[in-house]
Amino acid sequence: MQKKIHIKKGDIVFVNSGNDKGKKGRVLMVNKEKYKAIVEGVNVISKHTKPNAKYPEGGIIKEEAAIHISNLNVICPETSVPTRIGRKVNSNGKLVRYSKKSNNQQEIK
Repeated sequence: MQKKIHIKKGDIVFVNSGNDKGKKGRVLMVNKEKYKAIVEGVNVISKHTKPNAKYPEGGIIKEEAAIHISNLNVICPETSVPTRIGRKVNSNGKLVRYSKKSNNQQEIK
């Protein structure tokens, strides 16, 4: 059964737990099947690579690894505070995401 994901690409998120607890970053990618997201500047790993066309020198490359979505909270753009996200149908009949703390609404694309 597929869980609902309240985080989408481009959101600014706050890390609740793990080694990077307290950091903020922009979501670069969401993997719905694995329930994970890649966040800019969070969960950075060192990857050893051989020389290739993309990296002619090879060596150690730093890049972001996936982090479980349960460890992330969306930051409300209005109040700049981490918040939970809900979904509801507005008066126009469109599905919108809303901040449970400030009730700030944002249309889902």
